[in-house]
Amino acid sequence: MTKPPHPTAGPDPSGGPPEALAHSGAISISGVTKQFGAVQALSGITLDFPPGQVTALMGENGAGKSTLLKILTGDHQPTEGHIVLGGEGVTLDSPARARAAGIRIIPQEPEIIPHISVAENVYAGALPRKSGRRFDRAELRRRIDADLARLGFAGVLDPTLLGSQLTPAQRQLVEIMRALTGTTTARLIAFDEPTSSLAEHEVEALFALIRRLRDQGIAIVYVSHRMQEIFRLADRIAVLRDGSLVGVQQADTTDEAELVRLMVGRDLSTMFVRQRVATDRLVLDVRNLTTDDVTDISLQVHAGEVVGLAGLIGAGRSELALALAGDQPVHSGSATLDGTPLPSGRPGAVIRAGLGLAPEERKAQALFLQQSVRANISLVVLGRLRRSRFVRRSAERELAQHYTDRLRVRTPTIDHEVRKLSGGNQQKVVLARWLARKPKVLILDEPTRGIDVGAKAEIYQIIADLAAEGVALLVISSELTELLGLADRVVVMQEGRITGALNHDEATEESILALAMADDIISTSTPGATS
Repeated sequence: MTKPPHPTAGPDPSGGPPEALAHSGAISISGVTKQFGAVQALSGITLDFPPGQVTALMGENGAGKSTLLKILTGDHQPTEGHIVLGGEGVTLDSPARARAAGIRIIPQEPEIIPHISVAENVYAGALPRKSGRRFDRAELRRRIDADLARLGFAGVLDPTLLGSQLTPAQRQLVEIMRALTGTTTARLIAFDEPTSSLAEHEVEALFALIRRLRDQGIAIVYVSHRMQEIFRLADRIAVLRDGSLVGVQQADTTDEAELVRLMVGRDLSTMFVRQRVATDRLVLDVRNLTTDDVTDISLQVHAGEVVGLAGLIGAGRSELALALAGDQPVHSGSATLDGTPLPSGRPGAVIRAGLGLAPEERKAQALFLQQSVRANISLVVLGRLRRSRFVRRSAERELAQHYTDRLRVRTPTIDHEVRKLSGGNQQKVVLARWLARKPKVLILDEPTRGIDVGAKAEIYQIIADLAAEGVALLVISSELTELLGLADRVVVMQEGRITGALNHDEATEESILALAMADDIISTSTPGATS
């Protein structure tokens, strides 16, 4: 995949920034090393961030991306090396100093104060005051209206909304406004996985904003695991592996295979290779299921089969998964597992029947972040581990250690808090929980969201192993390449209904998107939805 050059404000043929945008405030890092005790998180990194260009930062979880961003923003100080601003070394020993130097970061999870307005969130810490230090509400409104108009957000973001009322996209806009307002001009803005919770139209709006900032001469750092985004936005791509900078590639002269090789040190071209092991034994049978969010859904999943569930944001895929798991009431229709009806609105009974769900939001919906790896894995099998009324701790530890080893969860010990693990390893803990339960049906909702390419390959292998063991799998994913690689069949949803289904050999990105955006909803009896 290649990326066409920017039509405006692109780098000149010599590789430098556009002459009109070049200025003495260029930011770079030189020989930066960071150690945390005996752990070396970064090793001798030298990298520049040219004004008017998008530098993508890629690497597996644990490669050092977050540490590098925190050094730029003053949250960490380098053990060796220094930051260079305008040709001179500077010390950024606090976030305030980094902000004064013009460095901003848009975090993956925006820090929004829920009970105050958008305007108050944007200027938190710098609210306008009247004499006597009284809050000047009129000046606040004048200032927010002016900044909304200047940044192109007028009509998009209501300044009177409370932080608790904002969508994920609006929360990010607030963070962006924080970064672009104030007395200091932004020289560098870093975006950390900004699209992880955005709908497609919100992603497009964000990309348009990033390009506008780039064209104003601001250096952009863009962190993402999503290759398609990287090639759409980036001018250059810096790859970290194990704390070292292993390459800087021009986006229009490299490809996905080369970036993956740099990130993981090996070729992952066989990432999706698996044997098709689906049998004729029907395990999950859904007939004309209707809830508040989905209508007349019929689909079947057989033992050893991987059925992909595709659709745009809001199509009803996650809502269907929650209904099957007993978390949402069913108004009509039925779902059976091995011929036995699944009870509506009773998650515990559904688990006992043999169905497990790894939900989309693993941190909010699946994990107890303050608890250990051991406690999270054993959660759904405590009854099996009890003797009388007490859990046999030795048996619990043995079980947790077995599945931690089997899934290669990277954790110091099974007593380590789950919140301290990378996204990929957190997802493995969720999967280990269900492997311990030995489900007949496992629903995986966005199983690789927010995890790096190496961890994705391991998740794909786990899915293949489960299918080989005869588990019936329903996989929801917004990444079409993932569905095409994993699924025996792809069922497509739009606006709460099934629009069609495609066998593995006939499914393409184009055919899936055509069904996902179909003008007329097709009957759920479409061939392939129930096979």
